[in-house]
Amino acid sequence: MDYIFIIISAIFVNNIVLSQFLGICPFLGVSSKLNTAVGMSGAVCFVITLATIVTFLLNKILVLCNIQFLQTIVFILVIAALVQMVEIVLKKISPSLYQALGIFLPLITTNCAVLGVAINVVTKEFSFAGGQPHLFNLGEATVYALATALGYGLAMILFAGLREQLELNEVPKAFKGVPIALLTAGVLAMAFMGFSGMV
Repeated sequence: MDYIFIIISAIFVNNIVLSQFLGICPFLGVSSKLNTAVGMSGAVCFVITLATIVTFLLNKILVLCNIQFLQTIVFILVIAALVQMVEIVLKKISPSLYQALGIFLPLITTNCAVLGVAINVVTKEFSFAGGQPHLFNLGEATVYALATALGYGLAMILFAGLREQLELNEVPKAFKGVPIALLTAGVLAMAFMGFSGMV
C-alpha cells in the first residue's frame, strides 16, 4: 500500500514541477512541441530513476566512511555521467530528437529536479498511511524516483499540448510567447493543487 501512496503523491500531489517548482528551465524551454516534450520526458525519467538508485547506494558508502559532506559533489558527478550517457545514446539512436532537444539535453545535468529527487530520497523522512516517519529503503526510493519522473513527464506533456493548442488560437499581442506560457503553467499548477486532498 505504501508504494501506491508514493506513486500518487509523487505524480499528482507533490509534482516536482507544478508544486515544488524544480526543473522549470527545461519545462518551459522544451515544451513548445509535443514530440520534443515526450523525448525530454523520457530522458529525464531515465536520468532521475537511475541517478536516484546510484546515489542512494553511494550515499550508504559515504555514510559508512563518514564523508557525507561530499554528498552533493558525488551526486552531481553521477548525474553528469548519466546525462553524458543519455546524450551519446540519443545522438546514435535518434539524431533528430537529439537536435530538437538542443542545449536542453546537457542541461539535465544542472536540472535541479534530478538533484532534488536524489537528495530528497536520502535526507527527508517520509510517513505513509499513518506509520512512523522513516527514510526510504531502496525499493521505495526507486518507486519514488520513477513516479516523480513520470509526474515530471506528465506535466511537461500536458503543458506542451496546451502550448500547441494556444498556437492555433488568437492570443492578445501582449500575451504572446512567454507571458501566455507562464499563465498556462500557473493554471496547470493550480489544477494539480486539486489533487492535494487525495493523500
